[in-house]
Amino acid sequence: MEQPQQSAEQERAAEAAPRAGRPPLRVGMVGYAFMGAAHSQGWRTAGRVFDLPRQPVLAVICGRDATAVQAAADRHGWAAVETDWRALIARDDVDLVDICTPGDSHAEIAVAALAAGKHVLCEKPLANSVQEAEAMTAAAEEAYRRGRLLAMTGFNYRRLPATALARRMIADGRLGTLRHVRATYLQDWLVDPKAPQTWRLRKESAGSGALGDLGAHIVDLAQYLAGEKLTGVSALTETFVRERPLAHGHAAGLSAGPAAGTGAVTVDDAALFTGRFASGALASFEATRYATGHKNALRIEFNGDRGSLAFDLERLNELWFHDAGQPGAEAGFRRILVTEPDHPYLDAWWPPGHGLGYEHSFVHQARDLVHAIAEDRRPEPSFADGLQVQRVLAAVEESAEKNSVYTPIAHPGL
Repeated sequence: MEQPQQSAEQERAAEAAPRAGRPPLRVGMVGYAFMGAAHSQGWRTAGRVFDLPRQPVLAVICGRDATAVQAAADRHGWAAVETDWRALIARDDVDLVDICTPGDSHAEIAVAALAAGKHVLCEKPLANSVQEAEAMTAAAEEAYRRGRLLAMTGFNYRRLPATALARRMIADGRLGTLRHVRATYLQDWLVDPKAPQTWRLRKESAGSGALGDLGAHIVDLAQYLAGEKLTGVSALTETFVRERPLAHGHAAGLSAGPAAGTGAVTVDDAALFTGRFASGALASFEATRYATGHKNALRIEFNGDRGSLAFDLERLNELWFHDAGQPGAEAGFRRILVTEPDHPYLDAWWPPGHGLGYEHSFVHQARDLVHAIAEDRRPEPSFADGLQVQRVLAAVEESAEKNSVYTPIAHPGL
């Protein structure tokens, strides 16, 4: 006999029930657009692929537009909705608050959630200013001391198998002494001057433009993979189109609806800067949303005295490695296809040669945070890591304002 089909409500109820022997980790998420969808995919999938010590449960999603947030809940499998983040934090069926909102609300939500006894995951960049990031980091430290609550910054590109393998290879000394780092993140979605203005183009909501949106990723990835911090930068920034049509209607992803009137663009369109690592290694960074023909082109390369390593997000299942110890007649970059079960994260996925995609970084992010919570282990990247990136971004802005003067980056202890 054919089995009756489950309703959407029954499916959500089944998903909310913890799997046998695994206590639930009930997630409340604030925000439901681009990053909300990506984080939903991560929470929904992690417990189905990996053997986790706690089962993520999509308990409640929050957004100011009741109709839109309900549609997101139905689409992504959230059990309940709220239209006020304060109500979400006050719920007793939420263990962790996942913040996927614009940067201007990160600090207020995160500090309140930690004070209410919730773990926190917050999208990058951590905040819109160093001062906000310092307050968030201090709140995270106090929450851990008080109640063993954990706080993590969402730099998802750390969680790709290829970048995780790169970290392992560099830490194992495969490149020797590091000399150079080159990192670029190129997009083109603002090339058209008639493209509507979104919240990402207003300093009061986004904090900065390409610098914070894209530059934060490559700064974090460069420091994480190198295993050391930047100590100073010299920078240029530019805003190419200073007035744009105002967005009208609901924004989706990086775009917005039809325009009505115009408004000033108050953030950078592109940032170019050089830097120095603590070891003396030199670095260059480029972040722009005006690189015609580039959709999401993140590339990073490391050169050491024993070898070089390169990663390209548009070929995200590959690393390119040069071993300087090889005979000259055979030397050169070789491709490493990062799909083997002994590569990071891949023991739970597909047979060798079957690549993963962008969305899997969010699955791995959820996996790692669940393990950290279950093991009472401080997660990485922490809020302190997010604060370090914020200090680099602030130094870039300061240098650009002072005609590219070299600007040291402070590293005070917290």
